[in-house]
Amino acid sequence: MNKLNLADVTKYVEQNIGDFHEKRLAKVNSIKLSDVLKAKNPYLFKAKNVNTASEIIDGILSAFLSSSEEGIFGNWLERLAVFVNNSVYGGQKAVVDGIDLDFLKDGKRYLVAIKSGPNWGNDSQYKKLVDQFNTAKKRSATSGGKEEIICVNGCCYGRSNPSSEYKAKGYYKMCGQRFWELISGEPNLYVDIIEPIGFQAEKNNLEFSESYSKVKNRMEKEFLIDFVTDEGSINWDKLLKFNSLTPPKSVK
Repeated sequence: MNKLNLADVTKYVEQNIGDFHEKRLAKVNSIKLSDVLKAKNPYLFKAKNVNTASEIIDGILSAFLSSSEEGIFGNWLERLAVFVNNSVYGGQKAVVDGIDLDFLKDGKRYLVAIKSGPNWGNDSQYKKLVDQFNTAKKRSATSGGKEEIICVNGCCYGRSNPSSEYKAKGYYKMCGQRFWELISGEPNLYVDIIEPIGFQAEKNNLEFSESYSKVKNRMEKEFLIDFVTDEGSINWDKLLKFNSLTPPKSVK
């Protein structure tokens, strides 16, 4: 075990946080009106009495980007967690799919599946996680490992119940402070990493805001052409058919 050097963590974050911003920017620049309209429930807009192109575009852009950013940043945080654990305990990615960290701590072997937050999956995905843990434990036993194996569903943020309720399923769930302390040995790391994450955020957010405005204007223009009548009303029939059937080329 090595003592975690917070300066190394800060350096890693500042050198790599640009990856998140680049992918976030690439995502907004790649958005197409046809893609997001097909994924959005048009009945919801009608039920909420949304009647302008601007309101619809704001709604679908916000929902789409919020979901995308959560995934992009979650993946980035998972890489940070692996870096931290490798620096302290020499942890490595396990050979079994779904297990992100395999490391020794206090005479025990930890197998960790990292997720960004606590509410990451449905029943079938949790069942798959249990199967992956069981496969990893069997592989460890056949390779001659003698250490006690602790399986952990680690979440980069959020809270988890410190009770043993997860042990009955064959693994523990540790979120937020408990997760970062487990992989680093430092109880305050979950707070310490927040400062370097903001490195050059203002500059990157300005570039993102400019691109977002252009995409929003482009999508509003396309929506007005394809889904607004000459009288200025939203053509709900065309919008519903686009969402359910083959998209029209243009609305006259």
